Amino acid sequence: MADQCNIKRWDLLKGRLNNLHPRDLAAWQQAHPDAVLIDCRRTDEYARFSLPGAIHIDYLAYDFWEKIAALPPDGTYLLYCNSCRRSTRACTLMQNGGFTRVFNLEGGLNALVGSEGGLKT
Repeated sequence: MADQCNIKRWDLLKGRLNNLHPRDLAAWQQAHPDAVLIDCRRTDEYARFSLPGAIHIDYLAYDFWEKIAALPPDGTYLLYCNSCRRSTRACTLMQNGGFTRVFNLEGGLNALVGSEGGLKT
């Protein structure tokens, strides 16, 4: 049993993504002014707070893929949720669907709160 791989499947999935650390968000946005921020949380979560300029596409909604598929596949996208679990899944789906410039906000809004010194969600 000692030679079993101890890497969690979740870490493998995230390892295939372009993960953006929250401390790098402002610089990343400056370098990618045409990027689209996608908040993939539920509608009630989005209504309480979202990042400025973010569009809402609920990962758990029945029409998630329809809305994603309507986006230009050659665009640049940054997805986020609260903890990065939904955004990780959403980014994976987008990459599998042919989107090549997809980024995941590492740790989601929860991590951004810590790195921004109290950003309110």
